[in-house]
Amino acid sequence: MSKILIRGAKVLGGEAQDVLIDGSVIEAVGTGLSAEGAEVVEAEGKVLLPGLVDLHTHLREPGREDSETVLTGTRAAASGGYTAVFAMANTFPVADTAGVVEQVYRLGQEHGYCDVQPIGAVTVGLEGRKLAELGAMHESAAGVTVFSDDGKCVDDAVIMRRALEYVKAFGGVVAQHAQEPRLTEGAQMNEGIVSAELGLGGWPAVAEESIIARDVLLAEHVGSRVHICHLSTAGSVEIVRWAKSRGIDVTAEVTPHHLLLTDELVRTYNPVYKVNPPLRTERDVLALREALADGTIDIVATDHAPHPHEDKDCEWAAAAMGMVGLETALSVVQETMVDTGLLDWAGVAARMSFKPAEIGQARGHGRPVSAGEPANLTLVDTAYRGSVDPAGFASRSRNTPYEGRELPGRVTHTWLRGKATLVDGKLT
Repeated sequence: MSKILIRGAKVLGGEAQDVLIDGSVIEAVGTGLSAEGAEVVEAEGKVLLPGLVDLHTHLREPGREDSETVLTGTRAAASGGYTAVFAMANTFPVADTAGVVEQVYRLGQEHGYCDVQPIGAVTVGLEGRKLAELGAMHESAAGVTVFSDDGKCVDDAVIMRRALEYVKAFGGVVAQHAQEPRLTEGAQMNEGIVSAELGLGGWPAVAEESIIARDVLLAEHVGSRVHICHLSTAGSVEIVRWAKSRGIDVTAEVTPHHLLLTDELVRTYNPVYKVNPPLRTERDVLALREALADGTIDIVATDHAPHPHEDKDCEWAAAAMGMVGLETALSVVQETMVDTGLLDWAGVAARMSFKPAEIGQARGHGRPVSAGEPANLTLVDTAYRGSVDPAGFASRSRNTPYEGRELPGRVTHTWLRGKATLVDGKLT
C-alpha cells in the first residue's frame, strides 16, 4: 500500500497539520511533512477526525435484504465517515447464537467498507423470556461484548438482572431499549399536545424513564454496566445524570434525529417521521443537546433503521418505525451541536469516535490521530452546505426525514486502516 499525505487538515478542528499514512498506520503528524511518491490529499480548511464509530446500526442481513445488506449498509457507513459499526441483533433469524453473529461478522470482513461488530440478542428470539447464548457469542469469532434486544425492551426485571450479572463476568454491556410495553400499547407518537390534537395514540415519556430508572438501579445492585439506547426525553436525562452522580456504571446515547426534529412534524402525517422512540418536544430536544454537551449523554448513535419503500409509503398507522441515518449523522451533529457552539470538533470526535469505541470495545478504532495509530480517519468539508438528496444514498433504503433539507458539512474522504473507502465524496 502506498503512502498518503493529507496536507493542511485541521486535526480535530485545531491547527492545520499534515498527516502521513504509511500502509495501515499513521507514520507522522506535523507541519511541512513530505514523502517521496506519496499520494497527496489537499485538505486545507477541512477537519480531520478519527474514523466515526456507530454503536447502533441496523444492517438487516440476514433476513431483510430488501431494506439493507451488510454490503450496502457498510457502504453507507463509509459515505458518512464511519470506519466501524455495531450491527443490531433484530435480524431474521435473530442474532442470538454464535452462528448468526459469526455470519454477520464475516460478511463485514468480506466487504471491507468498514468493520462490523455484531451485537448479540439478550434473550432468545428477542422474546424476553430466556437468556440467549451470551457466553457462546462472546467466545465466538465475533467476540461479542454488547448485547441488546433493541426494537423490544427487556421488560422483565429478573431477566434483565440475570443478563447484567452474566455479562459482568467478561466485561460486557447490556444496551437497553427503554420502553415499558404496557404503557405504549397502540402508541403512534409522543404523548402530548400534538398527539391529542391529531387523535393519535400517545407514547408517554414515563414509558422510557421508568425502565431507565429501574435498570440503573439494577446495574448498581449487581455492579454491572448498562447502556441506554436512543435516550429521548428531558426526564431520562435527569435520571442518567442522577445515576452518574451516584457512581453507577451507565452510559447513554442520543440519535441525530432526536437532536433536531420534534413531534410538530407529525402534523404532516408523513410516515418518514415515525420512529421508535418517537420524536419528542422542543423542550426535550434542547435538554438532549445540553446533556450531550455536558457529558451526561455519552455518545451519538444513528439507530440507522432502513425500510423498503412499501413499508414507509403508506398510511401512518401501518408504517414501519425508523429512519436511515448513517449518511447524514455528522451533518446533523454539526448543525445542532457545532454550529450552535455547544461542541467543538474535538467534542464531536469524543462522542462519535472515542467514546463509542470504548463502550463497545472496538479494537483499533476511536484512537488519537497520532503517529503509530491505525489510519482510521475521516476528512470533512465543514464549509459545505447543501440539500439532502436520498437518490444519492449508498444505503439500499431512502427513508430519511431530511430529504430536501439543507444541512452543513460533507464527508469527502474516509480511510479504513489506510485504505481509502471514500474519495472526493465517492465510494471506491
